[in-house]
Amino acid sequence: MEFAELIKTWKVDDVVVSRPLLQPARGTLCLTSHHLLFSSRGAGSLELCLLIRNIDAIEKSVQNLSGYQTIKCVTEPDGDRFVGSSGIITVKCKDLCIWYLEVPGMEECLNIASSIEALSSLESVAHMYPFFYRPKQASLQQGCDPCTPQVQFTKLSAQTSNWRLSYVNQEFRVCASYPEAAIVHKSIDDATLRTAAKFRQGGRFPVLSYYHTSNGMVIMRSSQPLTGANGKRCREDESLLAAVLGPGMKGYIIDTRSLQAAHQARVKGGGFESKSNYPNWKRLHRAMDRSRVLQESLMKLVEACNDQSHSIDRWLSKLEASKWLSHVKVILTTACLAAQCVDREEACVLIHGSEGRDSTLQLTSLAQLILDPDCRTISGFQALIEREWLQAGHPFQLRCASSAYSHARLKHDAPVFLLFLDCCWQMSIQFPCSFQFNQHFLITLFEHAYASCFGTFLCNTEEERLMLNVKRQTISIWSKINSPSEREQYVNPVYERNDLVIWPSVAPQSLQLWQGLFLRWIQSAEHQTEAYAQIYHIMAHSRKSTQANSEMATANKEAPMPRCQDRSEAV
Repeated sequence: MEFAELIKTWKVDDVVVSRPLLQPARGTLCLTSHHLLFSSRGAGSLELCLLIRNIDAIEKSVQNLSGYQTIKCVTEPDGDRFVGSSGIITVKCKDLCIWYLEVPGMEECLNIASSIEALSSLESVAHMYPFFYRPKQASLQQGCDPCTPQVQFTKLSAQTSNWRLSYVNQEFRVCASYPEAAIVHKSIDDATLRTAAKFRQGGRFPVLSYYHTSNGMVIMRSSQPLTGANGKRCREDESLLAAVLGPGMKGYIIDTRSLQAAHQARVKGGGFESKSNYPNWKRLHRAMDRSRVLQESLMKLVEACNDQSHSIDRWLSKLEASKWLSHVKVILTTACLAAQCVDREEACVLIHGSEGRDSTLQLTSLAQLILDPDCRTISGFQALIEREWLQAGHPFQLRCASSAYSHARLKHDAPVFLLFLDCCWQMSIQFPCSFQFNQHFLITLFEHAYASCFGTFLCNTEEERLMLNVKRQTISIWSKINSPSEREQYVNPVYERNDLVIWPSVAPQSLQLWQGLFLRWIQSAEHQTEAYAQIYHIMAHSRKSTQANSEMATANKEAPMPRCQDRSEAV
């Protein structure tokens, strides 16, 4: 397919581009296979390079010469005749930014709009920009893989010998959404895993997610068991979970569905672990909303944030009606429950919902942030995203197909990853010194999950990425983040490693709207940026002074003590 076939008009001059907090600029608009480009000259020049994949929705309106009065198009037998001189294209992006393009000439306006719609609706992953992106920096092209199952197992082996690395899923024969290697208990052979996988939805048998070094307890994840209406059982699945628990140990199964929803799932062939078949495991149901509800919540939240006409009381009412912070509260509360079971109850935990690819991953990831200080570092968080989201089979291509503005109402859209990032931000402001990364790091991940020049978040599973050769044909986002020229902007200047478990508060006064993300395009952050730069400068100066004092003290300590006639000289 030739991209040129989809572009009706590729260049228009005298276009006016604007957005909130930005003065309108007049210049040239160009449309390429993957980008919307704009360049203006003179004072206050504007350069825009907008990835087509980042466009969530576009709206068109007709304008006349005298102002911004919308007028209608008149259709005649020999074609369209427009009683107006220009058109306005409203470009709504997945990163929540809104651009306004005033294009002279209605034909050019409609051509640009239809071309953007055609290019942004391409579904083939192989046609997306990451496969064409080649950065100038050679270091970025080297790629980066912060955490593989082999690396994770090597670290685990230094702490315990109770687990092994299984390749039962080689060539993805057992589970299409798992990686080829998985960490399982050493007493369970591959034959048992194959049988247990048939008893779990999508073949997602229980695998190790996290090992708590202080007491040896673990967090595992899976999908729901296929007990069905007749209460079927699987001895191999039962032995798999029993093997995790030592003599006298107990375990908790956190089901992200309500008890009613779990019972209803049995009618469709799903189900839950019964007490009689899993005697040492206690089941806890914590209902978490699914895709459609979460997507509507995001849309209502963004609508409230963009509406500046209401009073503060009306705005707060719309914010509450979106229920976004309610979802954040439920997720954080359940993650704290999982962490509490491991750290305080000294019990193993299994987490699953239906498929185990959305809310399950939110909980396993956040529980690790609470328990493990390594996950609160930049490199540790990257490894967490790799193993608990990318390798664990979160369907990024489906969930991030559209954002808050799309009119498509796709069935599988859901801001699952964005909610996880919001929970991370909530924790970072409650423990401002315990996280090495700042909110810019989290926002960068949000943006690239929805639209990116990097291939890290492409596809839905590791199998799909392997089939398309994503890791060889595209550049990793981690290579950019970890480059020396980029990494500094993601560092929290007040970070000091905290090896303790952190317990976030979910009280109403503790949870806040993430203004740095949801209000960044409509609310000036100039003073916040200046304050952050000043804090960074102070902390950098303080660290240099501390380092200099430390080096001086070391030098004085190593220097020979001069001989003294009396003690006062020695002092």
